[in-house]
Order: sequence, then structure tokens, then C-alpha cells
Amino acid sequence: MKYIDEFQDPDLARRLLDDIHAAVTRPWALMEVCGGQTHTIIRHGIDQLLPDQVELIHGPGCPVCVTPLEVIDKALEIASRPGVIFCSFGDMLRVPGTGRDLFQVRSEGGDVRVVYSPLDALKIAQQNPDREVVFFGIGFETTAPPNAMTVYQARKLGIRNFSLLVSHVLVPPAIEAIMRSPNCRVQAFLAAGHVCSVMGTGEYPELAERFRVPIVVTGFEPLDILEGVRRTVLQLERGEHTVDNAYARAVRPEGNPAARAMLADVFEVTDRAWRGIGVIPASGWRLSERYREYDAEHRFSVSGIRTLEPAECRSGEVLQGLLKPHECEAFGTVCTPRTPLGATMVSSEGACAAYYLYRRLDLPAAAASKTAAAAEHAGASGTPAPDSTPVPTATATATAAPGPHAPREASPVV
Repeated sequence: MKYIDEFQDPDLARRLLDDIHAAVTRPWALMEVCGGQTHTIIRHGIDQLLPDQVELIHGPGCPVCVTPLEVIDKALEIASRPGVIFCSFGDMLRVPGTGRDLFQVRSEGGDVRVVYSPLDALKIAQQNPDREVVFFGIGFETTAPPNAMTVYQARKLGIRNFSLLVSHVLVPPAIEAIMRSPNCRVQAFLAAGHVCSVMGTGEYPELAERFRVPIVVTGFEPLDILEGVRRTVLQLERGEHTVDNAYARAVRPEGNPAARAMLADVFEVTDRAWRGIGVIPASGWRLSERYREYDAEHRFSVSGIRTLEPAECRSGEVLQGLLKPHECEAFGTVCTPRTPLGATMVSSEGACAAYYLYRRLDLPAAAASKTAAAAEHAGASGTPAPDSTPVPTATATATAAPGPHAPREASPVV
């Protein structure tokens, strides 16, 4: 199938990996700014196939994960009110707020519905003129255009019982905040191709020049990631810092002019809080004055809700690339997909969820626990303890490729 098999070809993966191994002469730290890319990297063991000198740092690229706790609590408050139909994509329902989530609100009688498009929520509003319908609009520049179009349509059609709870965030200000952090180790970025397909690449050259970091726009399949890493490493080794589009099949320099025009009409830039990180200036959108009547935060008077992040959750450090998920004390014990402390363990793009799904069995803590359990079993049964080392299993076509780039330790399929 085009764009699936072609971008998971093991022979091409072998060639790209050979090129990367041949090019690297010193350590480099690269950050991918997309949760989808993070899952591709961990699922397919790409980070384990790369040279030891190339470290991939997971950035704040999961839209669910960076939605701040206070916005989740605002959603919970609105969804709990009588006469409200609260609509959301499914991945937001299990994101923990302060003490509960949207699933619990639904179990308590709230009318919380999963939809597949904001236009579905608008249709529900048309069908229920006596009720308030709210859509939870989150995400980066990728999901903002359909949300903007829905508000535009609501105004055009005169539908007054629809509103949008907005929590949109922007990638370039996040890159700037990361680079300004005193703890920053990032030397280059893999930029998210879907964001650039909307916004283009015009905002990145200034960042690349000011912070002297290569920024390579890439996609989401294994070969996309490897090609992005290859181009990034070549720039670093040559001492260059430019913007390179490795996702030309989807990204044009100007982006999508129609989508950008819609965004400029419906939204305006504002300071935005990021979960676990804090407020980043000019890093988000809110509804512009022309569409302010469709802002659920103002319509339901929940703008005063303020919250504190739970101290035991270190997702903020994960989102900033300061901590790998398995380095958190709560990972896989107190914090699991069934009992999450933060959104990074729940979201389909969260780094903690990726490590839990694809990597937890070959982490040191898991191995030690398994060894202890085996020893205890051996002592009870009188039989020798089995080898506790997980059996390496290729998680992608790339991991099966022989050669000098053999994986340090392939991840077992969970």
C-alpha cells in the first residue's frame, strides 16, 4: 500500500541507518516535537538502532498531554452542568483532572459524547436547540482549522447553542521556550510534518538562526524518522543550522493558505499554559473578539478556575525532555494506563504510554522485578530459575535489518 509499505521498507531502512552510522563522529541530542513521532520511534525501536552518539529526546508534542489541568477541570465543570451536551474526541475522556475525568462525569449522569469531528458537535447542536452543546477544542496547529471552521459555520448559520472550549497551542513558541531553558540539551529538532502542512515552514528559519539549531521537518513513518535523523546529523556534523523539509510530499513552504486564512479570522494569539510546563507567552490561540460569544469558558463563567499539578506526577519533566518516562519513580507502578497520574500515560501520543506499551518489559526495573520473581519461584519449586532476560523481538521491519547498525537491544512486543 502506498505510503505504508514504502515507508517501512527494511532495505531502505538499512541504507539510511548505514548513512547515519557513517556520518556520526560525536554525540548529538535531537528532539522530536510530535507525539506521533515519539510512538513511531519507540514502537519500532528506532532509538535503539541509531548509533550510541545519537540521542532522541521526546518533546512536548502530544496535544492531549500539554492541555493544562485547569482546562481539564473547566471541561469537567461544564460537562457536569444540567442541560449541557459535552462533546470531545475519545482520547480526552480518560485524561485525569483534579480527582476525576470525563468518563466519571458521564457515569454520574453527565451527557458526555465522543465525536469524530467538531462538525458532528455542531450537528448535535442543531438537533438539540434547547440544550447547550460544547466541543472540547484542543491541539496544535493541526487540529485548529476544523475547529475554526466549525465556529465560523455556527456563526454563519446562526446556531447560538454551540460553543468551543479552546486549548490550542503553537509549536514555534514551545521550541523557543525549550531553547531558553537553562537545562536545555537539545541541539536539533525534528519538526512535525502535519503542523507544517497547515502553517508552512516560514516561522522556523528565524528560530534555527537565532539558536543555531537545525530544524528538519519530517513525517511519521519509520523511514520518515530515519531520513529526518540522517539530514539532521549531517547538518550537525557540518556545523550548519538551517530548516530542511524532508516531508515535501505533504508540506509546502507556504502551508495551506485557506486554512491559515480561516485561523487568522477565527482565532487570535494569546499566552497559554502548558500542562506540567507553565505559561509560555504567545503560545496559544483563543477565539477572536468577533467570535467571542462562542467561547465556552466565558459563556459558562469558568475562567476563574485555578489548579495545582499533583506533586507525584513528573510529566512536565517528560514533556520538556528532561526525563525519560521510565526514569519516573511512579512509572508502571503507581502510574499506569488504568491509574494514570498524568496525561502522558493516557494519550495515544503520550511518551509514557509509548514506553508502557512497547518498552516496559526491557527496562531495568522490570528486569530486576522479573529476576526476583523467578528466583522466588525457583526457591519454592526447587527448580532452576529461568533466564530472566526478555527475548528480543523485532518491532518493525527496520529492526530486522542486519549489518553494522544492529540494535543495542530490540524491544519485545507487548
